[in-house]
Amino acid sequence: MNIPQRLRALSAEIAELQTEIRILDEQIEFQSSVTEDARIRALVSETPLADREAQVADGDLARIIRSKEEAMKRLEQLRAEQDGLLERMVQDDRNR
Repeated sequence: MNIPQRLRALSAEIAELQTEIRILDEQIEFQSSVTEDARIRALVSETPLADREAQVADGDLARIIRSKEEAMKRLEQLRAEQDGLLERMVQDDRNR
C-alpha cells in the first residue's frame, strides 16, 4: 500500500475510533450514574443483593473505562503513524 492509500485508511480508522471514544464517553457518563445509584442503594439497604448490584455496576464502569483507555492508546498510535507517513511524504517531495 502506498503512502496516500495508507493515509486514507488511517484517516478512516481514526474517524471510527473517535466515534467509538465519543460513545464510550457517553457510556461512562451513564454507567457512572448507575454505579453511584447502586452504591447509595447498597449503603441504605445494607443487603447482600444491593452490595452485589453495586459491585457489578462498579465492574461494568471499570470495563468501559478500560475500553476507552485502550481506544485512546490505539488512537495515539494511529496518529503517530499518520504523522510519520506525512513526514515521509514531505521528505519525498523535498527530495524530488
